[in-house]
Amino acid sequence: MINKIKKGGVLLAAGLAFYACSTNKIIENKDMSSNPLLMKSTLPYHAPNFKQIKNEHYRPALLHAMGLQKERVKEIARNKAKPSFENTVLALEKSGIELSRVSSVFYGLTSANTNDTLRKIQEEMSPLMAAHTDFIYLNEDLFQRIKEVYKNKDELSGEDKILTEEYYKSFVQSGAEISSDKKEKLKRINTEIASLQTEFNQTLLDAINHKKLEIYEVKELEGLSEGLLKSLKKEDGSGYEIKLINTTQQPLLSSLKNRETRKKLFELSYNRTNGGEYDTNGIIVKIAELRAEKANLLGFDTYADWSLVNTMVENKETVQNFFAQLIPSVRNKTAKEAEILKESLHEDGFTGDLEPWDWAYYAEKVRQEKYDLDENLLREYFEVNNVLEKGVFYAANKLYGITFEERKDIPVYHPDVRVFEIFEEDGTPLALFYVDLFARPSKRGGAWMSNFVAQSHLFKNKPVVYNVCNYAKPADGEPALISYDEVTTLFHEFGHALHGLFANQKYAKLSGTNVARDFVELPSQANEHWALNDEVLKNYAKHYKTGAIIPAEMIKSVKNAATFNQGFSLTEVMGAANLDLQWHNKSLSALSEIRNPLDFQKKQLEKENLYDPYIPTRYLSNFFAHIFGGGYASGYYSYLWTEMLAEDTNAWFDANGGLNRQAGQRYRDMILSQGNTQNYKEMYKAFTGRDAEVEHMIEARGLN
Repeated sequence: MINKIKKGGVLLAAGLAFYACSTNKIIENKDMSSNPLLMKSTLPYHAPNFKQIKNEHYRPALLHAMGLQKERVKEIARNKAKPSFENTVLALEKSGIELSRVSSVFYGLTSANTNDTLRKIQEEMSPLMAAHTDFIYLNEDLFQRIKEVYKNKDELSGEDKILTEEYYKSFVQSGAEISSDKKEKLKRINTEIASLQTEFNQTLLDAINHKKLEIYEVKELEGLSEGLLKSLKKEDGSGYEIKLINTTQQPLLSSLKNRETRKKLFELSYNRTNGGEYDTNGIIVKIAELRAEKANLLGFDTYADWSLVNTMVENKETVQNFFAQLIPSVRNKTAKEAEILKESLHEDGFTGDLEPWDWAYYAEKVRQEKYDLDENLLREYFEVNNVLEKGVFYAANKLYGITFEERKDIPVYHPDVRVFEIFEEDGTPLALFYVDLFARPSKRGGAWMSNFVAQSHLFKNKPVVYNVCNYAKPADGEPALISYDEVTTLFHEFGHALHGLFANQKYAKLSGTNVARDFVELPSQANEHWALNDEVLKNYAKHYKTGAIIPAEMIKSVKNAATFNQGFSLTEVMGAANLDLQWHNKSLSALSEIRNPLDFQKKQLEKENLYDPYIPTRYLSNFFAHIFGGGYASGYYSYLWTEMLAEDTNAWFDANGGLNRQAGQRYRDMILSQGNTQNYKEMYKAFTGRDAEVEHMIEARGLN
C-alpha cells in the first residue's frame, strides 16, 4: 500500500506538470475532429455512440476538453468589460460543455464496465480533474467577477439569479476567499485526495473480484434453491463460487443452513480489505486526515462542519439530534429481536450467543415461521424483467402517464444493457433510459443512477439517464429471479431516474439530481412505496413458470413482515451513518493518532450506543465506498433523513388517493421537476402543506 501511494505521487506530479504546461499544445496540435466523444452525437437524444467510442478515445478527449474549458475560463477572467451575468456566469456555465460530454461517458464506464486501460486512464485523470476544478474555483480574477455579479443578483430573476447564487456559493465553499498560500496547499490536498479515492475504489474492486468463497461439496450449500446453485456453479464444473457484494452482510447468509459456510462467507466479506494485498486501512486514514486539513484551511473545525453548509440539514447538530430521536427505540427493538433469534439458534442445538453470520439466517427462519414467508418461494414471483416492465414502469405510467418503448437500435456499452425511449402521455418524446442489471467483474458494487446526457434547455438537451444494479446473472436459459429487497432496489433506483427524467431546467448545474445529498434520496426512497402497492404488485408479481399472480396470503405475509427485523436494519444503517460522521467530525490531530481503523470504529459506535457484536455496520470503514470512494463523506446520514421525508411523502399519497395521475402530477410538478431551483424545506412544505413529520418513519419501521 505504501509503495502504491509513493508511485501515485510520482504519477501525480508528472500529470499535474503535463496539465499545467500542455493544454494549449493539445488544442493547437491535436486533430480532434474524428474523436466521437468530442462531437455532439447524431443519435437520438445525443446518446453516446458506443459503436464508435473506443478505449483510445478517452484520454485525448478528456485532455482536449479540459484544455478548451481552461482557455475559455482564462478569457472570462481577463475580460475587461464590466462583469455581467452573460459575460461571466453564463459564459462559465457554457465553458465546459465538451468536458461534461466526455466525462459523463468516461465515468459511467469506469463504474459500470471498466477495463485495465480505463483504470490506468482513471488513475491519471483523477488528480488532473481535481487540479482542473481548482483552476476554476480558486481563480482569483474569475471569482472577483463572479462576486461582482452576485452583488447585483437582485437585478436578475428566475434561474439566472439562482445560477449566480449557486456559482458564488460553490466558489466560496471551494476556497475562493482564502489567501494565495492556502490556495496552493488546498490544490495539493485536493489532487492527493482524488488520487487516493481512485486507489481506494480500484483496490476495493480488485478485492471483490479476487476474494470469492469456493465450495466443493454441495451439502455445504444446503438451503439454496436449484436455480441459485446453478448460478453459482464454476465454469469448469469443479465446484461452486460465491462472489461478494459491496455490503458487509451477504444475501446468501439468509439461506445457507450450514453454519460453518455462513461463517466463512461472512468473514471473507468482513475482511476483504483488512490486511494483505487489498488492504485499504492506510488509504482511508490518509483521506480522512487530508479532509480535516482541507476543512481547517477553509476556516472550519472539521470536515463535517464544512461539508454540511449547503445541505438541507445545514449543520451536524441537526443530524445528531435526528439520530438521538431514533437510537433508544432502535436499540430497544434490536434487543427484543436478538432474544427471539437466540431462541431459534438454541433450538437448532447451538449453545452460546448469536454471531454476525447467524442473524440473517435465523431472521429468515423466524420470518418464515411467524409470517409463513419463504424468501426462496417469494423469488419465484419476482422475475427481474417482469419487475422492471410490469412493476416499475407500470407504476410510473399510472402516476405520471409516461410510456416506454424498447430501442434495440441504440448502441450499448455491454450486451446486458437495455435501452428504452420514454414518452409523455400525449406521445411527446421525453428521454432515453438505459438499465444495466447484472453483476460482472468490470462493474463496481452497489446500485446507482446517473446521466449520459444532462437535461438543459440552454443546450437543448433532453435527459439520457441510466440505472445500474448488481443482481446475480442466472445460468443460460434460467430466469433472473430476485429477492424482495432487490425488487425495492429496482424501484429505488428508478426513483432517482425519475428525478433526472423529469428535469426541466434551463441550466445543467441546476438540473435534475443536482441537489443536496440529503434531498436527492427523497425521490428514490419514496418510489419504493409502489413496490407493495396492491395494484402494482399484482401486475408484476407473477410466477415465472405458471404466470399465476402472487397469492393474496403471500402478499399479506410480505406486508405483515414489513416491520420485522427493522431493529437490525436500522442499527446496521445508523451505525454506518454515525461512523461516517465520526470519521469527518474529528480534528487532524485526533485522526493522526488512529492506528487501527477497526478499533477506532468500535470505540466510536460504543460511544454512540450503536455497537452490537452481532450487527456490524452496513459497510466497514475500509470498504465504505460511499464515503472514501465517492461523494457521500459526512453525508451517509442522508439515507435516513430522506427516509423520513419519503415516508412523509408516502403518507401524503395515501391521503390523496394513492396511485393516481392527479397526485403523481402534483409530485412531479412540485418536487421531481424542480431540480435545485428552490429552498428544499420550502419546496417540500409547499408540496405537502406542512413540515415533514418523523412519526411516519417511526410507524413504517415498527418502532412504536
